[in-house]
Amino acid sequence: MTLTPAEADKILADNFAPWVLDLGLTVVETGELHAVLRLPWSARLAREGGGLSGQALMAAADTATVIAVASARGAFVPMTTVQQSTTFQRAVTGADVLVDARISKLGRRMAFADITLTADGTDGTDGPAARASTVYALLG
Repeated sequence: MTLTPAEADKILADNFAPWVLDLGLTVVETGELHAVLRLPWSARLAREGGGLSGQALMAAADTATVIAVASARGAFVPMTTVQQSTTFQRAVTGADVLVDARISKLGRRMAFADITLTADGTDGTDGPAARASTVYALLG
C-alpha cells in the first residue's frame, strides 16, 4: 500500500523538526520503493558563491529517505539514520532540486536507499548535483 504525495506531505508536517520544515520540501511523487521530493531554491540556503549548501542537500536526501521508506511500508514508522554518505558533483544555483530516493533493500529492521539530487530544468546530461546513500534502522 503506497502513500499518496498528499499523505507523504502530511508525514513531513507531522514528524519533522521545524528547521527541516523550513527547507520547504514538498513531495512530488511516491511509489512502491521510492519518493521524489522538491527542495525549492532559496538564497537563504546558499553558501558563499551562490551554490546551494551541502547541508541543505544532505538534509533533503535524509528526509527523502524517510518518505520513501514510509511509502514502501504504507505508513510512517519510527526510524533513525544509521549512516549517510554524500558525494557532491556540481553546484546548484538558482534552481529547485529534485531529490529522488530509491529503496535498494527494505528489511524488517533496516532499510537501504540511493538518492539522486538533480537541478530541476536540466535534461540530465550534465549529471546530478549530488548522490547519497543512506542506511536506516526501523524502530517500529
